[in-house]
This record gives sequence, C-alpha cells and structure tokens, in this order.
Amino acid sequence: MTADELKAIQTPLKARYREDPASAVQTMKVVGTLAPADLTCQLDTIAGPVTAGLHSAAGGTGTWACSGDMLLEALVACAGVTLTAVATAMKINLRGGKVTAIGTLDFRGTLGVSKEVPIGFSTIHVNFQLDADATIDQLNSLTMLTERYCVIAQSLKNPPVISIRLNQAEQI
Repeated sequence: MTADELKAIQTPLKARYREDPASAVQTMKVVGTLAPADLTCQLDTIAGPVTAGLHSAAGGTGTWACSGDMLLEALVACAGVTLTAVATAMKINLRGGKVTAIGTLDFRGTLGVSKEVPIGFSTIHVNFQLDADATIDQLNSLTMLTERYCVIAQSLKNPPVISIRLNQAEQI
C-alpha cells in the first residue's frame, strides 16, 4: 500500500471522527468457552478457534496457547501493523523486518508461592529489526510514533480500568 492509498482510506475516517467523536468509540468483545476437564478456555477468533491453557511453568502441558504468550503476540502484532502503517504514511520504503517482544515473568506470584512476588510481567521489551531505506533519524521517529500509536503498547503502559466480576444474569 502506498502513502496516498492509506491517506485515501483514513482521511474520511479521521474527518468523521472529528465531526462526530462518538463514532470513533468502538467496543470490542471476545468470548471464551471454558473446558474445566483440561483447564482450558477456547476463544473463537477471526482466524479460527484458539485454545488457551496453563503455561508449562504453571503446570500446563505446553500444547495449548498460553495467555502470557498471547499478550506478547498481541503486542507484536499491534506494533508490527502500527509500524508498517506509520512507515507507509512517512513514505519510508520498508522492505521487511521482524518485531520481537520479550517478557519476563516470575511464576512464583501467579502460583501463590510468594506473596511478595508480583503477578504478571515485570518487564516487556519490544525490538524492531528493519530492512528499510531510511536514515537513523527517520527510523528513530518511526519507532517513537509506533510506540505512541500502538493500542496494545499504550494499554499496557497506561492500563485501562479493568473489572472482573460474576454476572449472575448471564450464567449458563
């Protein structure tokens, strides 16, 4: 896709969102179906069903998708898509590349071994290896703008309000 093609797609969206800010607010929903017998949860995704289970460091078999890996995968996907869109808008000739996310997690927290150990990732690093016709200043700007506009990165850096509750009205 060229910068002009991207602009042609996004310009009417941006205009609508400026004129009607409420139209920019979208709600996304994912539903998981529990399978208690094997400690899994099946997600129906646009790419097909995904079954998530315990990470092997938490007692899982390693045969199911792990939610921690899925979080990093979502971050890599979002950063990669955002980077390609920003590179296109900046008219940077991006021939290819790789996005890597590396997260560190101490399983003592999630397994309740130590109350002093936080539950969740303590660090996450995203790295880009790019094949592009661009100066180092352009690549630094590209990286900075990717971080700014990546929905998953920003959601992790500035966490949304999360509520976890039992909804009696929707019990099966």
